Amino acid sequence: MSELVLASATRQLTLLRSGEVTAAELAEAHIRQIERLNPTVNALVDFDAERVRAQARVLDAAGGVRRPLHGLPVTVKSSIATAGYRCEIGSTINRGSIPAEDAVVVARLRAAGALILGTTNCPEFLMAYETDNLLYGRTNNPWNLDHTPGGSSGGESAAIAACMSAGGLGSDSGGSVRGPAHFTGICSLKPTPGRVPGRGHLPPCVGPFGVLGAIGPMARTIADVRLLFEAISGQDGVDPLSAPVALREPTEAELRALPIGYFEDDGLVGVTAETRAAVQAAAQALREAGFRVVPFRPQTLELLRQLWWKFFVRCGAMFYQSTIAGHEAELSPIFREFLGIAAVDGPIGGPELLEAWAELDLLRARTLAELAEYPVLLCPVASIPAWRHGERSWDVEGQQVAYLDAVRHTQWWNVLANPAAVVPVGQSAEGLPIGVQVVARPYEDEFALGVAGAIDRAFGYRCPPIARASY
Repeated sequence: MSELVLASATRQLTLLRSGEVTAAELAEAHIRQIERLNPTVNALVDFDAERVRAQARVLDAAGGVRRPLHGLPVTVKSSIATAGYRCEIGSTINRGSIPAEDAVVVARLRAAGALILGTTNCPEFLMAYETDNLLYGRTNNPWNLDHTPGGSSGGESAAIAACMSAGGLGSDSGGSVRGPAHFTGICSLKPTPGRVPGRGHLPPCVGPFGVLGAIGPMARTIADVRLLFEAISGQDGVDPLSAPVALREPTEAELRALPIGYFEDDGLVGVTAETRAAVQAAAQALREAGFRVVPFRPQTLELLRQLWWKFFVRCGAMFYQSTIAGHEAELSPIFREFLGIAAVDGPIGGPELLEAWAELDLLRARTLAELAEYPVLLCPVASIPAWRHGERSWDVEGQQVAYLDAVRHTQWWNVLANPAAVVPVGQSAEGLPIGVQVVARPYEDEFALGVAGAIDRAFGYRCPPIARASY
C-alpha cells in the first residue's frame, strides 16, 4: 500500500474507480506517509488523521455515481479558506484562525469528491520566496532538507513532491506556485486571473493583486494539474474578477500549429548552465514532438519587472500596514525582511500609482502584440535551483545575483496576467530539480497546459528518495 502514494493523482483515481482500492485505503496510505515524513519536512500545519479517516468512510459509503475527484487526497495552502482547518497565513497575528466557510475553490474540490488532508505551511503573509514563520517554523525541500521548497506555496509543493498529498492548491502573485514547483520537481499552473475564482483567498485578491494574483493547482504531472484546474475553474457570479470563460480542449493539431518562442535569460540576469540546458532540452523535446520552436524574447520584460516591483513590493507593504500596526514585535524575520526591502523605495504615492497603472495597460498591449507571433513562450522559472535556507545572493555566470532578481522570471507574467505552467525537466549538479515555464496569452490556459503536457511526457516527475518507504 505504501506504493499507492507514489502514483499520480490520475492513477490513484483510476484505482479508486476500478475498486482496486477504497478511499479509506488510499487515505490510510497518505496518513502513514504524512506521519512518517511531515515531522522532517514540515509541510502540513493542520493535519488530523482521524478527521481524514472519517472523510474517507463517508466517501466509501456514498455509493452511486462517482464524482470526478472521488476519494482523491489533496492539501490546501493555509492562505485559502478551508472550513474547520487552521488558515493563519503563517502569522502569529492570526494564530488559531479557522474559517467558518470554504473558499470557492475548496468548495469545488469538496463537491468534486476530493478528500481534504489538511492545510500547508507558508511564509508570513505570503511575502517571501521561501517558507518559514514563527508559528510553525520552516518547511524543508524533500530533495535536500538543507534547501527551501520555495514560497509562498512551499508547504504545498513539499507535501506533493514528498507524496504526502496527491495534489492541491497554492496561490501566486509573483511566482508562488511556479517557484515552489520548480524547486521541488513538480508541476503547477498560475492561471489567468479570473479563470479560477479567488473568493476566499486570505488576504483578498483585490486592487493590484486582482491582476497579479491567482489561485492555482499543483500536482506531480501536468495531467493531474489539468484535472484539478477543471474541477476549480469556472465563473463565480459574485466575484467581480471572475470571467465567464468555458473550458476548452485543444487538439494535438491545434497545439502543434502554435509557434513557440523560447529564451534562456532576459539579457540582464544570468542563469545556471543546468538551467540553460533544461530550457534547451524542453525546446528540443517539443521539436521532436512536432512543434515549431524558435528563439524569441519579448522586449518589455525589464519594464514589466519594474511595474511588478511597484505593485507587489511597494503596494504589498502598504496593504499590510493596518494589519501589523501595534503587532510589529510579533512579526517573523522573513516578513521583516520584506518590509525592509519595500522601505528602500518607500510608499507609492497617488500620482506615481496612477502613472504605473496606465503604464501597465500600455505595456500589456505592447507585449500582447509581440505575442501575436509567438502565442506560447518557453523560459526558465528562476536563475537557480532551490537555494539553501536563508541564502540571499549567488554567483551565476560570474555575476552576483540578488534574492528577488533570481526569481524575476515568474514576475513578468503576473504583471501581464498571462497563464504560466511549470514542468520539471532537468537537475542541478547536486541533484536538485530544475523546471521550465510554459507561458500562454491571457485566457489561453489550456494551451499552456497542452504544451507543458508534451514536455512532461518527455521528462516527467522524479520521486525524491525520501518519499520512498525504503529510504
